[in-house]
Amino acid sequence: MSDLRPRTRTRTHPRRVHAARHGRARKSDAALAVVKVMAASLAVLLVSGVSLGAIAVAQLSGNIESVALVGDDEATQSVAAPALGKFEGGFNILVVGSDVCDKEGGCADRQAELNDVTMLIHVARDQSSAVGVSIPRDLVVPIPSCPQEDGEGYYSSMSARPINNTLAYGGLACTVLTVEALTGFDIPYAGLITFSGVIGMSNAVGGVPVCIDGPINDRYSGFVRDKAGEYTLQGQDALNFLRTRHGVGDGSDLGRISSQQVFLSSLVRTIKSDSTLTDPSKLFAIATAATSNMKLSTQLANLNTMVSMSLVLKDIPLDRITFVQYPGTVGQGGVYSGKVAPITAQADALFAKLASDEPFALAGHTGIGSTENPDAPTTASVDPAVPVDPDAPVDPVDPEAPVDPEAPADPEAAPGGPAAPTPEVLSGLAGQTAADYTCSKSNR
Repeated sequence: MSDLRPRTRTRTHPRRVHAARHGRARKSDAALAVVKVMAASLAVLLVSGVSLGAIAVAQLSGNIESVALVGDDEATQSVAAPALGKFEGGFNILVVGSDVCDKEGGCADRQAELNDVTMLIHVARDQSSAVGVSIPRDLVVPIPSCPQEDGEGYYSSMSARPINNTLAYGGLACTVLTVEALTGFDIPYAGLITFSGVIGMSNAVGGVPVCIDGPINDRYSGFVRDKAGEYTLQGQDALNFLRTRHGVGDGSDLGRISSQQVFLSSLVRTIKSDSTLTDPSKLFAIATAATSNMKLSTQLANLNTMVSMSLVLKDIPLDRITFVQYPGTVGQGGVYSGKVAPITAQADALFAKLASDEPFALAGHTGIGSTENPDAPTTASVDPAVPVDPDAPVDPVDPEAPVDPEAPADPEAAPGGPAAPTPEVLSGLAGQTAADYTCSKSNR
């Protein structure tokens, strides 16, 4: 499976066929937060109304490199680009992390362009929640016919290949087509970030606090810590942590995904904190780093679109931002030998929930590369970006949850009334919310 270049070409241009549309969704991985940061930064700069905003828009616009997806054209973009304001409804964004390296990325010996990170971000139509689904890089899937880079034809489809082959096979458009076929979701927005971009973003945010439960010494990624504890990571150190696989969990990519979610949850908390959202210089640095180090699909590259999405994302509470792994297993034979096989029943249950925007709960399994943080603050469920009024009334069900005194009464919450339905627990699904404080699990 090392031959990543297509060997068959056809001049036929198949129409883009989508499975049922499920609303447009949202974002999150080393790259989910990248898009979140970029959007939040642009929102603050553009909505502030100060002269710096206009200057920033021109500079940031010049940084953006765009790439067309199948079906994108000027007419599509002109219709899809919203006026400045809050985005209507839900949306889906695919965030792709390329393992192409350069000297800044600290791994100049690697020349491949594989999508080591593939994450679908879905935002619900009522904008009350966002879910980021990390797809294992070695998940074996069918790859549909993908457009050639020169636009003169299509590469032939393949029945069973690791999903991280798609970026080399047909670029970002091919990765999007593959994930659409896998999930049944229409994905009009996508972003691609390289290792250098991760370095720039972690520097711009001022570092991300990360907990590990024991020593990690990964000579492959270069991440080394001698003991358990919380460390603020940025720059090359942050990249080395996100790349570490041999130092966490069982040494597999599945373990690395859950370890990366430790970083992502902390990154989202950092971004949504007052120390970031109220610091214009930090926001501008974040937006500059993001727009300078990402390729964005045609529709996402529109600044109005990014700002409008950011106004939605900033209002979602931490406990409604969820990171999960696409269900998969190892140890299978045949085309799955040494790779990851999808667990179809679990995946179908997950995407049925997302398609209908029904809430679901996790069973407490954060993944083989992470574990609960024993020193987690007791207020982990409170969004630090939302001010708390100490004199606000108290929720009798959750005494730590502030209640809006002007909010209309919920008839279902009245004494003797029917209780709100309990979200279904999706068994076997690994993940966590941004409100969950976890530690990467050392394998030493």
